[in-house]
Amino acid sequence: MSMADEIFIQNCKDILENGTWDTDREVRPRWEDGSPAHTIKKFGIVNRYDLSKEFPILTLRRTFLKSAIDELLWIWQAKSNNVKELRARVWDQWADENGSIGKAYGYQLGIKHHYPEGDMDQVDRVLYDLKHNPASRRIMTNIYNFADLSEMALYPCAYSMTFNVTGNTLNSILNQRSQDMLAANNWNVCQYAVLTHMFAQVSGLKAGEMIHVIADAHIYDRHVPLIEKIIANEPKKAPKFKLDENINDFYKFNRDSFSLEDYEYHEFSDKIPVAV
Repeated sequence: MSMADEIFIQNCKDILENGTWDTDREVRPRWEDGSPAHTIKKFGIVNRYDLSKEFPILTLRRTFLKSAIDELLWIWQAKSNNVKELRARVWDQWADENGSIGKAYGYQLGIKHHYPEGDMDQVDRVLYDLKHNPASRRIMTNIYNFADLSEMALYPCAYSMTFNVTGNTLNSILNQRSQDMLAANNWNVCQYAVLTHMFAQVSGLKAGEMIHVIADAHIYDRHVPLIEKIIANEPKKAPKFKLDENINDFYKFNRDSFSLEDYEYHEFSDKIPVAV
């Protein structure tokens, strides 16, 4: 059975059984009808996924991998902050009339910085170091730029990646300040698992372990019955993840460079309300 399913079930049960509700205070998020969107949460969850053994996608319900990859490439390849350049509509409610989400996400990754080797943005610096300085303990990205927070439509949730090479294996850590367990958890896990595979392949490495650190892992009040329904499902076998092995340039990957074999999942058609 899928280890990602087991981890998700354990996380959600822990939150529901041992978490803390914020119903005793004012909260920023609102439901579409204007009601406050309260949550039950756990602080400081750490999950480990061995990418050499299986791809961490849920079978308890379907995760739309192609759409998740579209957003990943929009941020990490195109380094865009305009939703008009994104196929999925996941960012529309945060964009202005021109489609911009401000100085957030891809915008931050695309800012060039000066190094002795030349001017590079954060993505290109990672690619450079993985090839030329694999023993470095400084291979990381961070898009939580305090100077630009006031000009971001939404502060970055998944804000930092750290990469570390051990032998011929690339390991990574994803740091996340906030995680909506139902709407976004496995979406983000799959995205950054794919990213680790991408960086590994173009650097002549194998993908190893991905560690996901979540500061505030929460379930919204209106999501509780949906979560309970999902985690009651029986996990299925993890599918096989494949990427085009002929690609050795990070910027040559596209949404069709990735596929899943034998992806079986439980059907889930319930509408998931999103708090904004």
